[in-house]
Amino acid sequence: MLLDSQRPVYSQLLRDKIYRIMSNQSNKLSRFGEPAHLILLSLSSGPKHGYAMTQDIYEETGIKLGPGTLYGAMTKLAEQGLIKPLEATSDRRRPYKITGSGRTALETYVDKWSHVMAIGKQRLAEQ
Repeated sequence: MLLDSQRPVYSQLLRDKIYRIMSNQSNKLSRFGEPAHLILLSLSSGPKHGYAMTQDIYEETGIKLGPGTLYGAMTKLAEQGLIKPLEATSDRRRPYKITGSGRTALETYVDKWSHVMAIGKQRLAEQ
């Protein structure tokens, strides 16, 4: 049993452990979460610029990403080589496309969560 004085220390150790585990994951997308997966999902249907991605994501999921969230996640995805900028169009918008590594990361994410969802449906059906 933890003493009250030990709780903050234990809590910090636990957060550090979780962070280290997540940092060692192969695709590291979990560190900045859902927006990255939504962007990869959007780009899986073809190249798009930022605004087109937000529209596609909203139409498909009902989730509206703000510009800061969108472009922050896009920057991280590009740094990791999961998306790639293309030449800017005549209206100065720069489209992005998913890379082979990005497609693999998305496939891994979809496979993982498809399994989780199947278990959830099965367990809910049993009740």
